[in-house]
Amino acid sequence: MKKKFCVITSSRSDYGLLKPFLEKANIHEKVELQLIVTGSHLASEFGHTYKEIENDGFEINEKIETLLNSDTPVAITKSMGLALISFSEAYNRIRPDVIVVMGDRYEIFSAVAAAHVNQLPVAHLSGGEVTTGAIDDAFRHSITKMSHLHFTSIGEYRNRVIQLGENPETVFDVGEIGLEEIKRYKLMTKSELKNDLKFEFNLRNLLITFHPVTLENNTSKRQFENLLHVLSKRTDTNMIFTKTNADTFGRVINRMLEDYVKTYPQNSLLVTSLGRLRYLSLLQFVDAVVGNSSSGIIEAPSFQIGTINIGDRQNGRVKTKSVIDCPPTKNGINSAFKKLYSPNFQKILCSLKNPYESQDGSKIILEVTLDYLKTRKDIKKEFFDISVKNI
Repeated sequence: MKKKFCVITSSRSDYGLLKPFLEKANIHEKVELQLIVTGSHLASEFGHTYKEIENDGFEINEKIETLLNSDTPVAITKSMGLALISFSEAYNRIRPDVIVVMGDRYEIFSAVAAAHVNQLPVAHLSGGEVTTGAIDDAFRHSITKMSHLHFTSIGEYRNRVIQLGENPETVFDVGEIGLEEIKRYKLMTKSELKNDLKFEFNLRNLLITFHPVTLENNTSKRQFENLLHVLSKRTDTNMIFTKTNADTFGRVINRMLEDYVKTYPQNSLLVTSLGRLRYLSLLQFVDAVVGNSSSGIIEAPSFQIGTINIGDRQNGRVKTKSVIDCPPTKNGINSAFKKLYSPNFQKILCSLKNPYESQDGSKIILEVTLDYLKTRKDIKKEFFDISVKNI
């Protein structure tokens, strides 16, 4: 009998990284793939990105609406409560054998909490990471404690999951599986991107995504103003902006983006969601990823391009030498651009290796999880104590 693998995706970012696993699970002879879509996927203001999932050939078993027409802390908390109720009801309908989730979003936290109460085992991808500037950090570690199998992207993160009390026998370093598709994708050419996006490439080109810093007291507006001020002076540069995730106060940034692109239409383009293929394809032809998205740390190094990482949102992640950290000030951002285009920095990019690259990690996740389900009796697990000697 096939095992029901219920994969949950809440945003364009986790879907893109989960896609290689979804493709393998969808054709595996011992797996019945179930897919629950929630969060920003279902909102028109974020581009109704569930349609991309359907266009890729996946059947969506459940669509769980959680977003309210607000992104204040109260609204986000209410969304979490709604998700907790709705996921429990969904599990009762589709009866999965295991829940598969990635990352750290508040929607995913609610989904895993509901699974825990319903005594469903959880396989968690991308645990052990640290992003001290975002509320996601605490959610990620909480998800780890409610999960039973852990698939981390590098060894350092594996060690951190074990430090949280998880048995080393249940923690596997598989790389960032979303990078698997870079090698096998037929990426779009510059001409195809130009026609598809109606975007003219310039001497210099940037891909920009800036999310709210959710553990700071409403600083995102001022930080983003500083970034836009610096960008407005770059007359030799064309820019593609993508909108924020469904984070606290993200709508403020999106409105600022809309105003900026109206003011500078000659060299800027705003896209609600690029989709995985267009996003990866653009990384071939831009000089850098700018902002504070994890893609600048995880995907960009595979294309040997730079990243200007602004502020504290991604603090704690392991970064290559291609990532330029800078404070969210005008001077700090200007200095980062000077470094980006300096000959010494460009030389570093030529020999760059991405530590997150995966060697068929999605296949390992499938095999390990199937083996676990063969012998699983319940979801009990012991806290793995690290002795003082081993710390």
